[in-house]
Amino acid sequence: MTKANLSLVHEVLEPKNRSEKPPLLLMLHGFGSHEQDLFSMAPMLNEDCLIVSARAPLTLPWGGFAWYEINFDNMGGKMSNIPQAKESLVIILKFIDEVHEAYGTDPTKTHLFGFSQGCILSYALALSHPEKFQKIFALSGYILKDIIPEKFKASELTHLDVFASHGTQDEVLPVELARNAVKILEKLKVSHQYKEYLMGHGINQQCFNDLQKWMRERRFV
Repeated sequence: MTKANLSLVHEVLEPKNRSEKPPLLLMLHGFGSHEQDLFSMAPMLNEDCLIVSARAPLTLPWGGFAWYEINFDNMGGKMSNIPQAKESLVIILKFIDEVHEAYGTDPTKTHLFGFSQGCILSYALALSHPEKFQKIFALSGYILKDIIPEKFKASELTHLDVFASHGTQDEVLPVELARNAVKILEKLKVSHQYKEYLMGHGINQQCFNDLQKWMRERRFV
C-alpha cells in the first residue's frame, strides 16, 4: 500500500479481508521508541483492520521519539511535560482525521493500541473523546489524571472496551500505576480485561497471546 504524506511519519498495513471502509487500529509507541516498534506485531493482529503505527513528534537528543518529555527532579522523581502531552493529544486527533480521509477507513470504528507512553495517551484519548473510539489496548501504562477530564458522563463511556496488561516486575512504570488505572475504569464502569504477567516493561508471548484472543472474541468490523 502506498503511504500518504500526512502530518505524522507512520507505517501502514492494509487489511487482509478487504472492505469498503475498514476499521482503523492506531498504534502509539512508547517513550524513546519509533513507529517500527509496535508495527512488527501488526501482521499477527486483526485481519479486518487497517493498521497504522505513528511516530511521535518529538525527537530525543539520544535518539528515538517521544509524545512528551519526561524530566527528573533532584530526588529522582519523574515529571511529565503536561503541556506537551496535551499538545500530542491534539496532534494525534488531527492525524486520525487525516488517516480516515487518506486511507478510507471508517471514522465510527477507530481503535487504539498503545504501549507505555502511547498507552497513557490512548487512555487519555478514549476518556476525553469517547465518541471517537471503541476498543483500547492499554499495554504497560496508566491513566495520567492531568490529561483527562475532571468529570465524566458515564453514559458516554459504556461502549468503550479495554484490554490492559502490565508486568509485575516493571522497572519503568510500577505495576501499582496500572492497578490504579483499573480502579478508575471500574469506577467509571468501563468494560475492561486486566492481566498481569511475570515480566518487566514489555510484552511477552503470553501477553501477546491473550491480547490476540481478546481481539478474536470481539467484532472489529
